[in-house]
Amino acid sequence: FLFLGCKENTYEIAMVTDYGDITDQSFNQTTYETAKKYAEDNNKSFAYYKPVNDSTDARVEKIEESISKGAKVVVMPGFAFAGAIVAVQDQYKDVKFIALDVSEYDIEDQFYNHDANGARTTLKDENNKPHVSSNVTSIVFQEEESGYLAGYAAVKEGETKLGFLGGMAVPAVQRFGYGYIQGIAAAAKEMNVKVDLWYVYGGQFSGDATITTAMETWVKNGCQTVFACGGGIYTSVIDAGKGGKCKLIGVDTDQSKVVKDIEVLTSAMKGLADATKSCLDDFYGEWKNGGKVLTWGLKTDATKEYVGLPRETWTMKNFTTANYDSVIKDIRDGKITISSDTTKAPKDFLNENVTAKNDNFGASIK
Repeated sequence: FLFLGCKENTYEIAMVTDYGDITDQSFNQTTYETAKKYAEDNNKSFAYYKPVNDSTDARVEKIEESISKGAKVVVMPGFAFAGAIVAVQDQYKDVKFIALDVSEYDIEDQFYNHDANGARTTLKDENNKPHVSSNVTSIVFQEEESGYLAGYAAVKEGETKLGFLGGMAVPAVQRFGYGYIQGIAAAAKEMNVKVDLWYVYGGQFSGDATITTAMETWVKNGCQTVFACGGGIYTSVIDAGKGGKCKLIGVDTDQSKVVKDIEVLTSAMKGLADATKSCLDDFYGEWKNGGKVLTWGLKTDATKEYVGLPRETWTMKNFTTANYDSVIKDIRDGKITISSDTTKAPKDFLNENVTAKNDNFGASIK
């Protein structure tokens, strides 16, 4: 455990990792560092807990351990916590739970049995209807805005051979991808240039030989930059793009801090740090968002970027921070509208300036 300002081995703020580590340069590390600093700055005690494996039972075990050691608020990053939330929210009414990137659908799905295809069937308990308890706040993000910014910036930078490699075709990944296409299409139309676009889902959240082979085919056919959107699937882009063959657009956090083997053009990020701090402020102030799953984006708070690109580390030269700020202002002012409609197909967002290049455009490799 890491602890600060502790009395009698009790830790008021707790953070539980999902199935990764606090050095993952992603959700866990960002949340850990933010909660730790918040505790330091506000003279609160803090501890983090790592489950023994990737399971709801293991996550619940660590949540309960944190509560036994005095946790009044537990911070949980990642959609994998949906089952744990349902298991603890009604049992520990006096504890507040902050979830990051856990959607209302993720939570409600835990109340149902499922058939062999994963479709919902009956409630597990007819007396326990789907709900988010008043001691839970969850924040999800407008991925389509972040994806739009990445696609728009890439084309403005001069990139015209672009790809999108998603993990699984779940709503959050789709929103990233659909925003990406919309940003590409808008910039290409403004500049009157033609863009070639490859688009596919890997069917999993990790890279492997099959996905790497697909990326190598893209690169051979001219693809120069790939937005890899889905956990560790970016490793297949790295394997295919080494030696300057291809660039990467990262996801969720600033992946230039992790990826060293190929150039990271930019990253389509979620504002995990700002969201964590805002929710902890609510806990120590007015718990006004209890029982809610909130979607935060560029219009949520004019002083915070709950989605966006990393100004300090992108390698773009033609697309400037002034250009970036102008696009953000237009989104906030409503001059740019970005669809989050995941019932559509990727091709629905193309325009005459963007050409679909792969035969399985919008499909899954697996």
